[in-house]
Amino acid sequence: MTADEPEKSELTLDTRSLRALAHPLRIRIMDSLRAEGAATSAMLAGRFGENTGTVSWHLRHLAENGFIEEDEGRGTKRERWWKAVHKTQVLPTSQLRKDPAAHASLDVYLGHMVQDMTRKVTAFLAEEWGEEWEGASLLSDWNDLRLTPDRLRDLQRDLLELVGRYADENPADGAHEPGSLPVSVMVQAFPRKEPKDD
Repeated sequence: MTADEPEKSELTLDTRSLRALAHPLRIRIMDSLRAEGAATSAMLAGRFGENTGTVSWHLRHLAENGFIEEDEGRGTKRERWWKAVHKTQVLPTSQLRKDPAAHASLDVYLGHMVQDMTRKVTAFLAEEWGEEWEGASLLSDWNDLRLTPDRLRDLQRDLLELVGRYADENPADGAHEPGSLPVSVMVQAFPRKEPKDD
């Protein structure tokens, strides 16, 4: 991306793009490129315990569908670096559920999201972080809210705006505040069925 090009910050997935993305390894590659930055097929293969040929095939597939592009400022003729084109992806589940052609891909994508969130929380709990990080971290849930769909949308908007403020503070040049670490923030807000008392 040149200085004259606008930043491509967000991609809203449609049925075609979701079907192109909905493979566990491709989803992991995208997550890694967005979170860790540009990488080569060999680096990604090492992270995921896959062979380089398999990762290279998935990288080409992602590039053909506009998810990633070659980072031309890095690498050599023999070593290609890849970076994510968009900073975030939006998954409009209510729209995609209306399209029968999207159902299987949507199930794969959402299933992987839930597994990935569980893996990240489990990895956090397995590590020793020290009192400072332990005291600053949060694992909470609230099961006593009663909301209408409109109020749930309001809550979603407010949470996304709040997290977005902190995300906007991340410097583009990568010069992070001393002592800072990457932080995962996961938000789930969904209705649950009322218990049936017999």
